[in-house]
Parts: sequence; C-alpha cells; structure tokens
Amino acid sequence: MAVLRADARRNRDLIIATAKEIFVESGLDVPMENIARRAGVGVGTLYRRFPDRGELIAAVAAQVFGSVLTDLRAARDEEPNAWEAFTRLVTRSEDLRVTWHLAFPSGRAWTMVHAAPESRDVHRDMMAALDELVRDAQAEGSIRADVGPGDVLILVSIVLGTHLASSDPAGQVRSERSLLLALDGLRAVPGSVLPGAPVSTEELGWSVAEGDFDNA
Repeated sequence: MAVLRADARRNRDLIIATAKEIFVESGLDVPMENIARRAGVGVGTLYRRFPDRGELIAAVAAQVFGSVLTDLRAARDEEPNAWEAFTRLVTRSEDLRVTWHLAFPSGRAWTMVHAAPESRDVHRDMMAALDELVRDAQAEGSIRADVGPGDVLILVSIVLGTHLASSDPAGQVRSERSLLLALDGLRAVPGSVLPGAPVSTEELGWSVAEGDFDNA
C-alpha cells in the first residue's frame, strides 16, 4: 500500500472505524453512501480509498483480526496461565465479537476477506495464535483433552454470534450467562463423552454456496 498523507490516513482510518460500527449494526450490505455520511466524508473520498465494497470489508477485517491478535498476545503476556488468557480473550475482546460479523454472515463476505492479502494474512496469524492458545490450555490441563481447537472456535462463535453486544441490560446478562456456560463446558472436568474426533482449525472450511461451516 502506498504511503498516505496524514489527512488521507485519517480519512481512511475514520472510514474503516465507521464501517465497522455500521457493519455490526446493519450488516455488510449497508449502502456505501451511509458509511460516508456517518464518517463525515464525501462519497468521492470513500470511493477513492475503497473503490468497491470488497476492499472496504477486507480493510475492516484486517483491522479487526489484528486487534484480536493484539488482545490475545496481551492476555498471554499478562495472565498467569493459558486458561486465564483464553477466558480473558473471549470475555473481554470486543473485536473478537466483531470477527463473526465479518467472517460468517455469507460466503460472499468470506470470499472478499480472503481475496485480499492484508486481511487473509492477518486472519491466518490470528487463527494460528488461537490454535496455539487452546493447545497450551490443554497441555496445562485446563481445557478438556477430547476437543480440538476447531471445536472450541465453533462453540465460541455460536455464542458470540447469537448474543451480540446490546444496550439492553437484560440482554447483556443473558449473553454473559451463555458465554460462561460455554466456558464451563470446555473445562477439563468429567463430562459427556463426545461423538467423533476432535476438530482441528485446519478442518474448519467455509462453504461459499451455503455460507456456513463445512467439514473439509
């Protein structure tokens, strides 16, 4: 990417931040003009920075994935063990919730994110770090040994995708309860015998036709 002037960089960052807010609120198909209006920039400015919707979605995804990776690394550095780092990440990383808006709403969105090197590469790094975190928690005996990192990500994605950040206090409590129940289910304590084999992150695929998880 070419080096931008300070004002151009500010406009680009503002557009990305605004697009992230609107994508969470209204989905990825919101008119580009709405994004420009809320960001306080001209439509021409938006299109000069992002000639099509796919480029904007990829730029937002790159920022969000990078933020999650930063949150994960900070948790690993500051928490006493892998389990505490994992629970901190899934309960406190706001951008982890946003990843599900960008990665899972449709096969088309997933294709856009993975067509751009800046979002594809940071997504790969984020997934590798999540994989390592889960395996470290298993090695220390805190996450049950009969699951794979893919199982963990599916479970967390279901909870985070169903219970989105809300201004409704009751909704926030329900979201927190669901997430804590999911975390309890991952703890390495006697529980139900699971069918099949642990799912790895490599086995998690994205079906462009269905817009949902497929096992590779």
